[in-house]
Amino acid sequence: MPIAIIGGGAIGSAIAFFLTQMAPQQPVVVIERDPSYARASSALSASSIRQQFSSPINIAISQFGIEFLRDIGRLLQVEDNRPDIGLVEAGYLYLASPAGEAVLRDNHAVQHGMGADVALLTPEQLRERFPWLSTDGVTLGSLGLSAEGWFDGYSLLQALRRKAQAQGARYVQAEAVGVDTQTSGGVQHIRALRLADAQRLECCAVVNAAGAWARPVAQWLGIGLPVFGKRRTVFHFTCPEPLPRCPLLIDTSGIWLRPEGAGFIAGFCPPENQDPDDLPLEPEHAAFEDHVWPTLAERIPAFEALRLHSSWAGYYEMNAFDHNAIVGRHPACDNLYFANGFSGHGLQQCPAIGRGLAELILTDRWQTLDLEPLAFQRLLDHRPLLERNVI
Repeated sequence: MPIAIIGGGAIGSAIAFFLTQMAPQQPVVVIERDPSYARASSALSASSIRQQFSSPINIAISQFGIEFLRDIGRLLQVEDNRPDIGLVEAGYLYLASPAGEAVLRDNHAVQHGMGADVALLTPEQLRERFPWLSTDGVTLGSLGLSAEGWFDGYSLLQALRRKAQAQGARYVQAEAVGVDTQTSGGVQHIRALRLADAQRLECCAVVNAAGAWARPVAQWLGIGLPVFGKRRTVFHFTCPEPLPRCPLLIDTSGIWLRPEGAGFIAGFCPPENQDPDDLPLEPEHAAFEDHVWPTLAERIPAFEALRLHSSWAGYYEMNAFDHNAIVGRHPACDNLYFANGFSGHGLQQCPAIGRGLAELILTDRWQTLDLEPLAFQRLLDHRPLLERNVI
């Protein structure tokens, strides 16, 4: 019987890729209701990767991720088609105010201990390296010197999907609407997925990779999954002045920006009391004029003359419990696997998560990287994995 994956975005397709690579004879079926990916986070993301996390597990996940992305042409080649995701390793730059300096230094110690190539820079060093940058209110910066940057997330998704299919994964355009289960000793076991067209797909295991729509899948088994769609707007603009060596910059305000082609993209995180769940994917146009542009122009004076070209909105699949991924099984069901709640980090984490979940499904244990810190059990134990570097 096949392993069924609900959701064919980057996470689901990475799992399908590794499953079909590790076990070529094991049937894998990916259920994706919208192969255009019009609302998928994978297609609407700002698509970046960093080592600058505060928890060792997230750093280790990204260390594997950057090696995978660097070698993607070979790893995901299908016949003569070698994918190119346009990886740019220009680094992340975190700016800290006096209130945030201690956290930045603590994070740096963890990153340095994990072998991340990150440097702490004084305001003077920042101005020397980036003369277009105002350091008003900044006491310290943290710059990734390598293994950080951005890429084309949609191309990564398509490359993973294409390679998984070439290795035997079957993608089905359908919507999963429920499960058929049997219970033994108080533990549920999924026997089949029920689809919206009344078909029934018998399976040996199910993976919940449904992104911002993962919560209802868990509810079919009576499992509470604290994952919600959080709308995030991305603004695309140009500036008449070049910004040499511009990294992905995270301002003290929390606003981020990075180069994109001949221009830039930027975004922000709304205040918690103005950030409802599962809003329609309509860009927050007023936020640019009211908040984003004025703040960016203070940090980068050349942005006084920027010109806004477009904007779009996508979902963070936010894990409301601790803003970290939820990976693996829940004790209430022995063959339902979770890959949810990446909270904006899904694209950069999909290689390591795909490999790890494939190992867990096929061998019943983590093999190359212990992902147990991300397991569902921490939610049941009320033991959050705190990540202080969430954008």
